Amino acid sequence: MTTDLARVGYCTNVHAGADLATTRDNLRRYALTVKARVAPDRPMGVGLWLSAAAAGKLRAERKTEEFAGWLRDVGLVPFTFNGFPHGDFHQKVVKHRVYEPAWDDPARLAYTLELIDIQDALLPPGLEGSISTLPIAWGSPPPERDRMARAAAHLCTVAAHLARLEQERGRLIYLCLEPEPGCVLQRGEDVVRFFRDWLWRGGNEDHVRRYLRVCHDVCHAAVMFEPQTDVLKAYHDAGIAVGKVQVSSAVRVPLDELAAADRAAALAQLAAFAEDRYLHQTVALGGDGATMFYEDLPLALRTAGQQPCGEWRIHFHVPIYLGRFGLLSTSQGDIRACLAAARRYSRVHHFEVETYAWGVLPPELRQPDLAQGIAHEMEWFLSELGS
Repeated sequence: MTTDLARVGYCTNVHAGADLATTRDNLRRYALTVKARVAPDRPMGVGLWLSAAAAGKLRAERKTEEFAGWLRDVGLVPFTFNGFPHGDFHQKVVKHRVYEPAWDDPARLAYTLELIDIQDALLPPGLEGSISTLPIAWGSPPPERDRMARAAAHLCTVAAHLARLEQERGRLIYLCLEPEPGCVLQRGEDVVRFFRDWLWRGGNEDHVRRYLRVCHDVCHAAVMFEPQTDVLKAYHDAGIAVGKVQVSSAVRVPLDELAAADRAAALAQLAAFAEDRYLHQTVALGGDGATMFYEDLPLALRTAGQQPCGEWRIHFHVPIYLGRFGLLSTSQGDIRACLAAARRYSRVHHFEVETYAWGVLPPELRQPDLAQGIAHEMEWFLSELGS
């Protein structure tokens, strides 16, 4: 476990703008402000998000070398990329579009290969890079076997590209599949099964293990009611490396901990999180231990009933320094559990704070200055990382 600030950062997908010029402006306006507070005298990591359009323009205009020089001069290290959102992540309605193109689509392969080459060009010599990506596709309806086979073939093509890169240039970069509720890979067991049944079948198991890894998103596991220790131990036991951890926190509604008279008020408070841009998958745990999955929060709220009970968890990334607000709480404790499990069951050293939903938070949870809110998150996490 490391506290090297060149390998800890926040994800810039929080900033609106899918074109290259806006990406650069956001780094100047926000990332450098965060750095001035968190790491004024040394380099600081950032999780860089480049849309497909921005990545293509960077390469087409041959600005990669100049961009690398600027990043070096200002002390920002793009140690990890978020390669999940392909298009505009801040358009009016994103919802299911964030899962397009899926991994069976050649456009996803082309985008990822471009990100790999850009990251190699941007990183200082000797540093490893990681890139997170979507978990194959949205899971409903389940993709047919031919789609799964194409997705696996594309991922193996990426692994071969990464192997050549390391052999020719000495740069180790790994691609990390990010399980998410509702997707083809939504639990740790889904990831293990996919590696075993689809990626290791060609006799290249060691090769795949090195270059294809997992991005463990703390919020996603919490929403699925997966204990952090259980998930990370399952990856360890299967020999699947965790390449990066996305540090994130979900909304929790512990209905059984509330007085009966407060439960309706808690759901009324929760309704403020049912916004139109992003998908907020919701899992409700009943008193009998059974879970019910809803692909978006409004669907769950419409079926809550007169006497809701159990616990709800919602895929809504809230600031990680929050533990409780009003009648609602967060899965902040899962971040601590994840760090403890990571120390025991992995060698991961890339940590990316990923609270992308600042702009759609209920007004009372927003910060008047976004950069200061992100800096507060970074300071909270660095304190936990070093404890």
